[in-house]
Amino acid sequence: MVLSAAVILAMGTILFTLFVRSQDVPETPPVSPTAHLEERKAQIYENLRDLQFEFRLGKRSDSDYQKTKLDLQRELAKVLAEIDAVQPIETPAPKKAAPKAKPDGKTCPHCNAKFDHPMKFCGECGKAMI
Repeated sequence: MVLSAAVILAMGTILFTLFVRSQDVPETPPVSPTAHLEERKAQIYENLRDLQFEFRLGKRSDSDYQKTKLDLQRELAKVLAEIDAVQPIETPAPKKAAPKAKPDGKTCPHCNAKFDHPMKFCGECGKAMI
């Protein structure tokens, strides 16, 4: 009895997975055109960090370090140029700066805490009042 129930359950699971309708499958998110370039950029930065670490430990000679570093920097420049070529530079619209009020030392410009007398540092956030 248990064996037949297990077989029926297994067959039902297999049939369910084989007959999933395509409209039931969620859409895949769009792939960024620069995703592979961003991965390569991160990989080069990691290689540069590893190279510097190995040089500081004395595992690499100065000439080998300089040559490898220069090669990685050239490769990074190519990858960054490819990213810039694929990804258009978006220039944000210039924002109008709000006129800044003259600091009186009684109101913190960072957290807007108010005090009775002028202070050099905010008693709430600790940042400079001027």
